[in-house]
Amino acid sequence: MATSPCSSSGVSSSSSSGLGADAGLEIRTRSVEQTLVPLVSQITTLINHKDKPKRSDKTLQAIQRVGQAVNLAVGRFVTVGEAIANENHELKEEMSVACIEARRAGETIAQLTDVASLDHPESDSHITIFTDKTGVVKAARLLLSSVTKVLVLADRIVIKQIITSRNKVLATMEQLEKVSSFQEFVQIFSQFGNEMVEFAHLTGDRQNDLKDEKKKARMAASRAVLEKCTMMLLTASKTCLRHPDCESARINKDGVFHRMRLALEQVIEIVTDSRPNGENEMAPISIYSGIKEFKNKVEGLRENLYFLSKENLSTMLEVILEHTEDFTDSAYTSHEHREHILELSKQAKMELEQLVSVWMQAQNQKTKDLMEDLEVAILKTCQCMNDLKREVHSAATSLAADLLKYHTDHMVLKALKITGVEGNLEAVAEYTCKLSEQKEQLVEMCRLLRHVSGTEPLEITCIHAEDTFQVTGPQIISAAETLALHPSSKIAKENLEVFCEAWESQLSDMSLLLREINDVFEGRRGEKRVYLSLPRPGKHNANLKALKPVKLDTEEQAKIAKLGLELHLLTSDLDSETEKWEDQENDIVQHGQGMSSMAYSMYLFTRGEGLLKTTQDLFHQAEIFATEGTKLASALHALSDQVHNDDKPLLLLEAEKLISMCKQLQITAKAPAQGKSATFTKVDACILKTRNVMTLLCQLLPLCCKLLRKNKAGNGCIKPAPPWKEDRIRTGTNARTPERRVDTFGIKSLENHVTNMTFLESK
Repeated sequence: MATSPCSSSGVSSSSSSGLGADAGLEIRTRSVEQTLVPLVSQITTLINHKDKPKRSDKTLQAIQRVGQAVNLAVGRFVTVGEAIANENHELKEEMSVACIEARRAGETIAQLTDVASLDHPESDSHITIFTDKTGVVKAARLLLSSVTKVLVLADRIVIKQIITSRNKVLATMEQLEKVSSFQEFVQIFSQFGNEMVEFAHLTGDRQNDLKDEKKKARMAASRAVLEKCTMMLLTASKTCLRHPDCESARINKDGVFHRMRLALEQVIEIVTDSRPNGENEMAPISIYSGIKEFKNKVEGLRENLYFLSKENLSTMLEVILEHTEDFTDSAYTSHEHREHILELSKQAKMELEQLVSVWMQAQNQKTKDLMEDLEVAILKTCQCMNDLKREVHSAATSLAADLLKYHTDHMVLKALKITGVEGNLEAVAEYTCKLSEQKEQLVEMCRLLRHVSGTEPLEITCIHAEDTFQVTGPQIISAAETLALHPSSKIAKENLEVFCEAWESQLSDMSLLLREINDVFEGRRGEKRVYLSLPRPGKHNANLKALKPVKLDTEEQAKIAKLGLELHLLTSDLDSETEKWEDQENDIVQHGQGMSSMAYSMYLFTRGEGLLKTTQDLFHQAEIFATEGTKLASALHALSDQVHNDDKPLLLLEAEKLISMCKQLQITAKAPAQGKSATFTKVDACILKTRNVMTLLCQLLPLCCKLLRKNKAGNGCIKPAPPWKEDRIRTGTNARTPERRVDTFGIKSLENHVTNMTFLESK
C-alpha cells in the first residue's frame, strides 16, 4: 500500500490549555476531524477551569462528572478500536498500542478529577486536578494523540478498502480485454458492473469526506471519467467482438481501457496522497493565481519594505506575462483582445519599474513624500494588473461563449452518424477532419478558461474538460470509421452514439462551467442568481420572529450531501433545457429558470454554503419554490389550449401531477418541527420533494417543446433535437444499486462513541 495518511502533520487545539497532539499526524478527512471536535472542546474546558479559592460542591461534582464521562466514553471508544484491530491484523500492533495509551489517559483524567468526595481537594495527600495541573495537561495530550492515532489507523482501513476495490476492478478489466465470445463477455461484464458500483460508493463517500477542495475536484473528475467510460467500455467491447478484424474498432476499445486505467490510478493517488515516482504536484499555472500572488506581494510593501527583493517581484511579473502569450499567440483570440493584452503587458512592466524605483528610494530614506509616492505606485501597479485580469477574462469567456453557441447544433456529429450508416468513407473522412478542427478549438478554449477560472477546483475542472475533448474526439473518429466500414452493424451505430453523447454532455458541462467562472469573477462565488423572495432582515419575516433559526451540523450535512448532489445534477439538466429555448420570455421558461435557481440554492445549503444560512431559510425557500411550481402548472394549462385534442390529456395530467407535488412540498415546508431530530427530518423531506419536482420538470420541458413544435404554435420552442437522441435508452440513471454491505467497524462507529458523549460545562 502507498504512503498512509497518518504520516504527516498535526492536530491543533487551544493554545491556552497547552494541549497539542502528535506532530506526526495530519487530519485529512472531515469525519476524523469532526469526531475529535467534542473531545478537544470538553477537555479544553476541563483544563481551563477557573482556579477559585472557594469551590462549591456543585463545581466539584461537575468536574468529577466530566472526568468520569471522558473516561467512560474513551473506554467505549477503545473497545471499538480493539475490535477493529482484531479484524485487521496488519494494523493490530499499532492500533493496540494507541488503544492502551488512550485507556490509560482516560483513567488518569478520571483519577485527577475524582474530587467531589474530598473535604480538601487541594490537599497534598491526594493528587488532583487542583494540585497537579501539569499532570492533567499531559494526560489530555496523550489522550488526544492516542485517539487521533486510532482514528487515522481506522481511516487507513477505508483507504485499504478503496485500493482493494480498485484492484478487483483492474483484474476484471483484464479479463474483459481478453474475452473472445459474447457469452463470456456478458458474464464478466455483469461482475465488472457490480465491482464498479462498489468502487463508486467507496470513492463517493471519500470524495465527500475530503477536506481539501482541490483533491475533491480531482476526485470528482476521475469519478466522472469512470462513470462515462463504463458505458463506452460496454459498447466498444461489443463492437470489437462483433468485428474482431476491424482495426478502428480495436483502437476505439483500447482507448477506453487506457483512459479508465489512468482514472483509477489518479483516484488511488488522491486517497493515498502519493504520486508516481515521488513527483511533486505541479504549482498553480493560471494567470489569475499569478496575479493574485503578485498583488499580495506588492501590497505587502506597505507593511514591510524589506521582505522580498526586486528581482523576485520582476520574476513573478515575467511568469504572468509569459502566460498571457497563451492568449496573444492563440489563433482564436480576437485582434482587439490581443492588442489590449499586449498594451496592458507593456504598461505592467512600466508600472513595476516605477514602483521599484520609488521602493528602493524609500528603503534608503523613509520620508512622507516618498511613502506617498510609493502608495501611488502600488495602487497604479495593482490597477494595471486588475485591468489585465479583466482583459484576459473577457478574451477567454467571450471565445468560450461564441464557440459553445456555434457548436450547439452538433452538425458534425449528426453528419458523421448519417454518413457512417451510408457507408460513405470519403464523407466520413471529410467530417472527421472537421471534428478534429472543432476539437482543437475546444481544447484551446479550455486552456484559456483555465487561466481565468478563479479557483483551484474550477481550474481542475477546466483541465478535465480539456482532457475529455482531447481523448473523446479521436474516439468518435474511430467509432465513425468502424460504422462506415460496417454500415449495417447496429452495435457499431450504438457505439458511435455513445461517444457522441459523451461529447455533447461535455459541451453542456462547459456551459455550466463558463457560468461558474463568470460568477466567481463577479464575486458571486459560483452561486446562481439571487432569488429575491428569500427572507431578508426586516422583510417578509414578521411571522417568523418566534422561530429560532437552526443550522445543520456537519454530520447532518453529510447525510443529505448525496440528496443535494442529485438536486445539483437536476438543476444542470433543467438549465440545459431552458437555455435551448429561443423565446426566453416564455412563461414556462421563466418559471423553470426561477425554480432551477431556487433548487440550486437548496443544493448549496446541503454543502453549508450559499445564501440559505438556516433551516428556516430553507423552509421558506421551499414554500416559494412550490408556489413557483403552481404558477408553472398554470402556464401548462394555458399551453393545453394551444395543442391538439389528442395531446391535451397528457399535458393536463402532467400539470395536475406537478400541482399535487407542489402542494405536498408546501405542506411539508409549513409543518411545525421542534427539536433537532424533527428539524433534520423536515429538511430531508423538503429536499427530497424538491428533487422529485425537479425530476418532473426535466421531463416536462422537452414535452412542452415537442408539443409546440408539433402544433407550430408561437415562437417559444427550442431548436429541433437530433432524432436519435429522443429515442436513446437511458441506462443507469434511475437504476437502483444493490444494497451496500454494512461495514461493522470503521470511522463511523468510532465517531458515534465520541460524538454522542454528553459532557457538563464547568460553571
